[in-house]
Amino acid sequence: MTQAQAQTQATTPAATYRVVGIVADGAVKVLLGAAFLIGATRLGDLLGVPTWLMITSGVVLLAAGGVEMRYVRRRRLRTYTLLMIAYDSGWTLTALTGLLVAWRGGGAGGEVWMGYQAVAPLVFAALLLASAPVPEASGARADDPAH
Repeated sequence: MTQAQAQTQATTPAATYRVVGIVADGAVKVLLGAAFLIGATRLGDLLGVPTWLMITSGVVLLAAGGVEMRYVRRRRLRTYTLLMIAYDSGWTLTALTGLLVAWRGGGAGGEVWMGYQAVAPLVFAALLLASAPVPEASGARADDPAH
């Protein structure tokens, strides 16, 4: 059995679902980034944020989503999972904070949420790029539970 055949057989259904989830997460970032760029002025007005922040967030999301999808086979699934949990937890907390600020009559709710969108994807992508790659020579797989 060749190394490639052994690697193919080592892929588990759970790992396949995780890879699909990672690609979907990256695609959502790309789509959201494109929406922010296309509707920067209108969405900015709705959220009460300047157009430059919408454009910045859109560019950052496009780049981070692209990095996330590009490196799906080059980084460990465990690394992706931990980064996605941290990112999505921060996203949820920031969205709730922004809603609370807006609900209480503050004008910075949209800026809180969009500020997160401008910074957190950069951190996500930087940590992903800085993480250890999947070892190629050892035959270790990204879906190996030890990783």
